[in-house]
This record gives sequence, structure tokens and C-alpha cells, in this order.
Amino acid sequence: MKEFIEYIAKNLVDKPEGVTVEETVSGGVIHYQLLVDPGETGKVIGKKGKTAKAMRVLLIAVGAKNGKKVSLEIPDRVLKEI
Repeated sequence: MKEFIEYIAKNLVDKPEGVTVEETVSGGVIHYQLLVDPGETGKVIGKKGKTAKAMRVLLIAVGAKNGKKVSLEIPDRVLKEI
């Protein structure tokens, strides 16, 4: 499922090399965190969050088919320059 999220996200952004997906498991739920380059977060979230919601729906469907509970988080990260 991690590759599935990466595939979708890499096709939405201008800098696919900046896409990473982190996976953690807690309480029987697989949590995925989608990280993209700053400035491209809006592209994976979409207008009014529609793209992110669609990604979550697809991920939940794939997870249910495999008998797993999943969640997707897309944090807005800002890099600080030193």
C-alpha cells in the first residue's frame, strides 16, 4: 500500500523525487504519512481537500480488501534554513 500512495502522489507533484511515505503501526491500524516538498502540499491535498479525501477512500478500500485498517496523514511541513 505504501507503493500505491507513492505512485499516486508522484503523479500529482512537479518534483516526484521529493515524495516519501512513512509507515507506522499502532493499535492494529497502519498509519501512513505522506511527505512532499514544501510548496507542493496543496497539489496532493487539492481544492477543499478533495484529492486527499479521494486518496484516503482508495487507501481504505485497498486496506479493507486486504483485511487491514489504514489511515493517511498529509502534514504541511516547512523547512527552516540555517
